Amino acid sequence: MSLDNLLNFDFFASNFFQIRSKSGEVKPLTLNRAQLFIHKRLQDQLEKTGKVRAIILKGRQSGCSTLIQARFAHRVITSRGMKAFILTHEAEATANLFEMTRRYIDNLPAGLCPKPDNSAANKLHFKAFDSGYAIGTAGNKGVGRSQTVQLFHGSEVGFWPHAEEHAKGVMQAVPREQNTEIILESTANGIGNYYYNMWQGALSGSSDYQAIFVPWYWQDEYRASIPGFQLTDDEEELLQNHKANGLTAEHLCWRRFKIAEFNGHDIELGTEQFKQEYPMTSIEAFRNPVANAFINAPAVMRARKAKVESDAGLIIGVDPALGDKDKFAIIRRRGRQAYKLERHTNHNTMQIAGVIRKIIEREKPVKVYIDVIGIGAGIVDRLHEMGFTQVEGINSARNASERDKFANKRAEMWAEMRDWLNGESPVSIPDSDVLHGDLCGLGYKWTSNGQLIIERKEELKKRGLPSPDCADALALTFAGGFYDINHGDFEFNETRANTKGKFF
Repeated sequence: MSLDNLLNFDFFASNFFQIRSKSGEVKPLTLNRAQLFIHKRLQDQLEKTGKVRAIILKGRQSGCSTLIQARFAHRVITSRGMKAFILTHEAEATANLFEMTRRYIDNLPAGLCPKPDNSAANKLHFKAFDSGYAIGTAGNKGVGRSQTVQLFHGSEVGFWPHAEEHAKGVMQAVPREQNTEIILESTANGIGNYYYNMWQGALSGSSDYQAIFVPWYWQDEYRASIPGFQLTDDEEELLQNHKANGLTAEHLCWRRFKIAEFNGHDIELGTEQFKQEYPMTSIEAFRNPVANAFINAPAVMRARKAKVESDAGLIIGVDPALGDKDKFAIIRRRGRQAYKLERHTNHNTMQIAGVIRKIIEREKPVKVYIDVIGIGAGIVDRLHEMGFTQVEGINSARNASERDKFANKRAEMWAEMRDWLNGESPVSIPDSDVLHGDLCGLGYKWTSNGQLIIERKEELKKRGLPSPDCADALALTFAGGFYDINHGDFEFNETRANTKGKFF
């Protein structure tokens, strides 16, 4: 066997690497269409630039991780000084990927590669090559931070709970040198988060990452056939649009079954869920990350594109936060027009108060609503000391004005905001992906008494999504209900009478 064959990944993987198939059978690795496509894109970039920087968007179980693990395992055992690090989104995924790599190594023919000198639950080291392989879970903010690695695989990056921290830490452990690789892959998890922003940067060419998309129907196993199956008009349109890229009627038959599994009682909702898990295009992938989203994307997109002007009184919403990890958000609203979203970091309470003071003095708002949970109370107190009586602190956890409808003030404000977005009259909001993601990311439920509850920030973070600071700031502009400016004066409706003020 020639050295060239051993160094050639295609030859090595097909002849020596073993995988466990979805049916549980251990068999040789044979790359499927999606894997071949991804591998070629990676190799083309490596040959052109000398290194790999790629972000991959795919549907579920496309074999992407299987390919990357094989690629990295091959480089670790055929190179000197090559260190690979894999970061996954949860412990179970960490264990699965490490088991996959161990299977690659353990099933190599005798004499082809020395056994690892150090083999732990999450690490392999080959002393003969001074090479190694380690894996970690993204729940730990500092994982991998002190290492120097040449190969990095970020798995399900869209679901990392501390994505920006890892970008500053473990991803910086990869030097900008020749033959290094950073590969980030994930299914989509909404917009406005780290993974989405990285994807957009790759698409726009503003980063050195290439964007690689893999449609779900490239998987042969995603096919079904039943006697008498007939395409609907929508399915026929999909077939005509995508058949040149490999979509078949059998794929659409499988798709129909899967949609029914997601939600057999609500086909529209089931279809939306399918699109996120099994996208045909990258645009389709970045949808609401929760099935019961309180605010849906079409209304938000309409507001992003609308052009509305208003001379209504200026209301400002402020959702404060401290430090460099969380951003505090400020947004303005005049009736049907929300505008000028600001996000700030590295501010303490007095600095935040100073920012708001300058805005008040310059823009003359009739009301400034600030969330007082956490640090907000001190900010409000300081602004009151400075004489700004239009500033009002809002405790979003307090009782709603309409207690029979809403579990707390936050649910009431979000309901007002949704009614505003869904109303007959057009409204406009800043054309911001971050705000869009915040608005569409939260779920909701009802108490046994029929009160509305909006998903809490803590629950959102468990799903890997950031705090919806921008949307909460906009919701705060509805803390006093709607406003009537017909007489030129600001009228605050504390009791929220059934007859609401006008938007314009």
